Amino acid sequence: MKIRSIFFVVALAGLFTVQTVQAKEYKVEHKNAVVLAMFGTTVEPALKSLLNIRTKLEEKYPHTPVRIAFTSNIIRKIWQKRARNPSYAKAHPEVPADILHVQGPLATIANLQDAGYDTIVVQPTHIAPAEEYLDLTSYVKALASIDTIKEKFKPFNKLVIGRPALGTFGPRHPYAEDVKVAARALKEDVERARKEGAALVYMGHGNNYFPSGGSYLQFQDDMRKMYPDVLTVVGTVEGFPGLSHVVDQLKRAGVKKVLIRAFMVVAGDHAHNDMAGPGPESWKSVLEKEGIKVEPILEGLGETDAFAEIFVRHAGDAAADAGITLK
Repeated sequence: MKIRSIFFVVALAGLFTVQTVQAKEYKVEHKNAVVLAMFGTTVEPALKSLLNIRTKLEEKYPHTPVRIAFTSNIIRKIWQKRARNPSYAKAHPEVPADILHVQGPLATIANLQDAGYDTIVVQPTHIAPAEEYLDLTSYVKALASIDTIKEKFKPFNKLVIGRPALGTFGPRHPYAEDVKVAARALKEDVERARKEGAALVYMGHGNNYFPSGGSYLQFQDDMRKMYPDVLTVVGTVEGFPGLSHVVDQLKRAGVKKVLIRAFMVVAGDHAHNDMAGPGPESWKSVLEKEGIKVEPILEGLGETDAFAEIFVRHAGDAAADAGITLK
């Protein structure tokens, strides 16, 4: 009986010792990552813009993993359908596997956290601080607010979000300077329009339910001040300023030729159909009816290196503001 009691005590002590050692061995190792959150696109050539931004981030921070996430539910469903079709991958070897199996920002962040990355910068590729950006901000803030009884078991050490291209509200990074940076980044468009003797028209996305037009108009104003010899006009597919606003300005200025480009990160469906499509309601068709010669530029802003670098800098700013060191 005494032998059994002694054995039980020794075993219990040993178990307690193992648990104590294991507890002491638990160390929190903060690992950094970046999530590049994009609306997404289903147009294969338009992926060049998104991949160029990722490449710029990886070149700047070669020791920090960068994951792509698409915020659009509809676009992700299309890619999920393509991923289930073996013939699609064979027909499109240029599409990376992580695009073919792309996930939303919530799943992407969760997968990184599960792999041990608890310090994450979410960098959107949105243009203006409007509906999509604010929705994504809500996701990030909600996840970042998760707390635990023991601090070391919190899922995230730091989880922050960067600014869209045209900046956002707040005193730390004045949005007016971000707008100027965007205008300087598109100098090549102005030079091309100047060479062609044309005005420069940008088609933004806009929003029927959110007053995002002010950001576009401020960008337009900066372009005109920086490059006064080339008329720049900005309109949006949805909301204000619309196509009628663009047409009125071009007619008043007596413009006979324009270069037109989507003021969007990718040259996707909007660029190929709403802007440059053959339909009677496309911007190209409407402007040509007004006697204006139209030359579309079917390149997303992300294909312009200087513009892609904006998102790299904004990710770096978000990290620095939070005390995160990206390497």
